[in-house]
Amino acid sequence: MGDAIKVLLVDDHQVVRRGLRTFLEVQDDIEVVGEAADGAEGVARAEELRPDVVLMDVKMPGMDGVDALRKLRELDNPARVLIVTSFTEQRTVIPALRAGAAGYVYKDVDPDALAGAIRSVHAGHILLQPEVAGALLSQEEANSGQGRAGSLTEREREVLGLIADGRSNREIARALVLSEKTVKTHVSNILMKLDLADRTQAALWAVRHGVTG
Repeated sequence: MGDAIKVLLVDDHQVVRRGLRTFLEVQDDIEVVGEAADGAEGVARAEELRPDVVLMDVKMPGMDGVDALRKLRELDNPARVLIVTSFTEQRTVIPALRAGAAGYVYKDVDPDALAGAIRSVHAGHILLQPEVAGALLSQEEANSGQGRAGSLTEREREVLGLIADGRSNREIARALVLSEKTVKTHVSNILMKLDLADRTQAALWAVRHGVTG
């Protein structure tokens, strides 16, 4: 087992950890070296055991998986982290990837595919489900508008901030002492300059880039 991939399991559900261990222990090239029930314990065990790969849940009591990822990066821990979770929302996916996850798979993943994922991230690859890759691409496309932010006038940035706050055109007009027609013009200009389709995308863009009312 000297050349086996050392794996640490971090999940708050014992039955999940047991299932993962039962399957992984029959793999000739994978060795489960430990378990942890939350992010804080996972970080401590990763520092103690120095695994090659950590299988990490996202939603856990106390320190969650994203915070644990950030802590491991702060500690310069070399372990590759593979997120194994049932959560698929973009608001969960993107922070995990940005915190340093090397891969992201779902808990209903085929066992052989999971073993393959562990080998893949251990080899230095980035492994994402197609839906996750799509979410990341959407985020990067939204971020590409950052360079266009400079084309917004000060008034347009004010309007954008109020859109992010959920204000209607009428409410924005009252807040800025403008006519609704003028506000509509500003909104149209914002969407055109940032290459966005609607107010919802504008609000998301504003939140991502720190433009608030």
